[in-house]
Amino acid sequence: MMRQLLTLLGFVSALLMPSLAAAGGIILSVRAGDEVHEYTIAELRALGEVEVATSTIWTEGEQAFVGVPLKTLMNGLGVETGIVTASAVNDYAVEIPLTDTDGRAPIIAYERNGQTMSLRDKGPLWVIYPYDADPAYRTEETYSRSIWQLNRLSVQ
Repeated sequence: MMRQLLTLLGFVSALLMPSLAAAGGIILSVRAGDEVHEYTIAELRALGEVEVATSTIWTEGEQAFVGVPLKTLMNGLGVETGIVTASAVNDYAVEIPLTDTDGRAPIIAYERNGQTMSLRDKGPLWVIYPYDADPAYRTEETYSRSIWQLNRLSVQ
């Protein structure tokens, strides 16, 4: 019964996520230690947005993504080391070691080609690397970390 309730809650939150993003609601929850921080798109933008123009294996042609570097987000929380578990609305999760981040990659993208992303369009948040900038970003490991429909991070 509890599992069914959690599945239903996940489904309902997935349906509401696009409207929350459009309305300025919370779209990202970050757990760092005992603290939980919640962010709207406006709050993520205020951290310092960057643009990454790149092609992906999931889209056609070059795409322009805007977001905040993961390293910037983590540094703002005082987190410099550890592993970030990135989870999607459907509970799919990946691990991103902070040792593998730098000032440009990955970013937590909230815009693609000038538009916020809906759940149907891999949004509202998508972990993006500048795949075209360096062959090191075109690996199965990097692609597996490029989680879309991101809604929460947890630092270990």
